[in-house]
Amino acid sequence: MKRVERLHALSEMLRRSGTRGVSAERLAGVFEVSMRTIKRDLDALENSGAPIWSRPGPGGGYGLATGGSLPPVSLSPAQAMALMAAVAAAPDAPYADLAAAGVRKILDVLDPKTRARADELAHRVWVNALPSSSRAIKSALEEAMAEQRVIRIRYTSRDGTSTTRDVEPVLFASTNGRWYLVGWCRLRNAMRWFTVSGIERAGVTRTACGGHAIHEVGEPPANARPVHGLGE
Repeated sequence: MKRVERLHALSEMLRRSGTRGVSAERLAGVFEVSMRTIKRDLDALENSGAPIWSRPGPGGGYGLATGGSLPPVSLSPAQAMALMAAVAAAPDAPYADLAAAGVRKILDVLDPKTRARADELAHRVWVNALPSSSRAIKSALEEAMAEQRVIRIRYTSRDGTSTTRDVEPVLFASTNGRWYLVGWCRLRNAMRWFTVSGIERAGVTRTACGGHAIHEVGEPPANARPVHGLGE
């Protein structure tokens, strides 16, 4: 897990602990880092403005002041359930972990009656829980896209051929039930679509992308459209 993701998840865990708080030892165990690293992360969150409190001694720990949480959110039970269903049905979607954390944050600030009705309704919606791609690979792809840096991947195509490629990420696309990384392949010197499930290894390099634009990908498939247009 990248540090920025760990800091976000740490903030969420502190917020969800409420007035009980959580010990540094437990935090270090959950995130599989040293106590020294957790203390540095807590300092970083506090320096960024997060209202962290600490309680020394046995049974003590760290937490997030109430002012650091979301205000009450007005959603119907069906709207809340729809958010849960959308995230649960797309575990391989880009930034799915962050989306799940966002949904949990929203659910936590719903009024108790709405939350209970949403939970009951959610039990009536089942999704096909397919195994997700490696968290490390997804994290690398997401970072490379967000920071616009070249990513080096080990890729196995449908015919079983494995190659190592340096790719400039341009967009993520979901079509026909598969997620793709679409980008400029420096090996082929052309725009290519890589199925995320075919990526065996991925590492973000320090090399900045060369500025290839979305229009170079061409027309999207008939059953695909940008996410930003879904709410229009």
